[in-house]
Amino acid sequence: MWYLCVFYHRLLDYRKAEVESLAHLFGVLEDGSALQWKLPQHHHPDSPFHFVYLPSEDVARSIANRSILVKGIYELWGEGSSYEELEEAIRSYPDERKLPYLAAESTFKITVDSFGKVISFQEQNDRIQGLTYIPFKGRVNLKNPEHKFWLIETDDYGSNNGLPPVVQKRIFFGREVGAADRKLLPTYQLKSRTYLGPTAMDAEMAFLMANQALATAGKLVYDPFVGTGSILVAAAHFGAMTMGADIDIRVVRDGRGPDCNVWSNFKQYHLPMPISLLRADNNLPPWRPGLKEVFDSIICDPPYGVRAGGRKSGGRKLLKGVVGPYTVPDDKRTDHIPSTAAYSLAECVHDLLNVAAKMLVMGGRLVFFYPVLREDDSTETHFPEHPCFKLIAACEQILSLRYSRVLLTMVKIGPYTEEIAETAGLKHLEFKENHLKWLEEGNLHAAVFSSADPQLGDAGDSKFSKDSKPKYRGKYV
Repeated sequence: MWYLCVFYHRLLDYRKAEVESLAHLFGVLEDGSALQWKLPQHHHPDSPFHFVYLPSEDVARSIANRSILVKGIYELWGEGSSYEELEEAIRSYPDERKLPYLAAESTFKITVDSFGKVISFQEQNDRIQGLTYIPFKGRVNLKNPEHKFWLIETDDYGSNNGLPPVVQKRIFFGREVGAADRKLLPTYQLKSRTYLGPTAMDAEMAFLMANQALATAGKLVYDPFVGTGSILVAAAHFGAMTMGADIDIRVVRDGRGPDCNVWSNFKQYHLPMPISLLRADNNLPPWRPGLKEVFDSIICDPPYGVRAGGRKSGGRKLLKGVVGPYTVPDDKRTDHIPSTAAYSLAECVHDLLNVAAKMLVMGGRLVFFYPVLREDDSTETHFPEHPCFKLIAACEQILSLRYSRVLLTMVKIGPYTEEIAETAGLKHLEFKENHLKWLEEGNLHAAVFSSADPQLGDAGDSKFSKDSKPKYRGKYV
């Protein structure tokens, strides 16, 4: 059945990917397949209104209630470019679909909403009064109704206000099937978090990553760059068992004291504690050689040198062979901080893919951010590849005119073998060559924060001048 899916107008690239991941979680899709989508008449692809085909109302409700970016999924009773067309559409909607929700013993509520315009309280009442042709027999209950109906209106506001252009006014009326629980975000917002670090993942993005990774009860989720645990907190909220690692022993063991550390973040929200937090990194993974296929999902935000640079185990002298491996004496271990060395982005991603290929179960998901320099719109973006994985979603979030990050979702499609490891090494060399162009002038931090325009100091030539600002922001929302 076709349903009207209304999104929150933000993170535009992530919206369909999240819904399709949740459809897979609830047994509707196989990996690599996609849902059927349609746009309303005269709507831009970035519009928050989409039609989606789902097999049942239960599936639609489950997706909407779990989603972060879906405002609501509705059984559409009618739509039109005017209220006369809307009335005609509602009257022609089959009675067997309408009457069960209009019964005398039921309670209901009608909400008037809009996109791209503001409707006054009086205008909302007038619109509700205009729906008298619908034979509601139940009682109105504004606090806890059995059935919620929505009258949603868009206007033909063109393209002058930063919203996706709509050529013609459109009005929708339907019954709410399910809606997102946005109370999650104020509850888990970072400003109220007990233990924070400079790279703590925003709560909304952490929940989106957990949805992409299909985190749910009975699954084991691993974050190899755990930091202060923001991503694992989101996964634990959905019932998953969690485990993390970080190269900085002070982060995973000490924090800022016994009541301000990674563990206290889980205590704050009454979530199950992680199975374990390790001092480890992907360059020298701690797993014994025969251990394979342990985790259901790996979710992480690798250090790519913007807010924090990557580090790997082993100091410069150890890596160059000047000194050999050493064993820390027992009386020094408590306060010992192991030596580390610089860790390039290409090497970091290669190690991440290798660890994931080995440690994920078949069909398991790897979800991680990858940075992109937006030097030229025509420049082809090369994403990391591995023979064991298939890329099923790449969701871009533009952070500035020069820099964006892409959330990559990969699914494991083949077993890890020594032959696969050799092939992955060749792909790593190819991947590294493709990225030398935008790393040759220095690290990513320098490239991101350097001026995109050598004449930027001249006010007349500024790319950020008022006149040159794009009227429709698109992915900048």
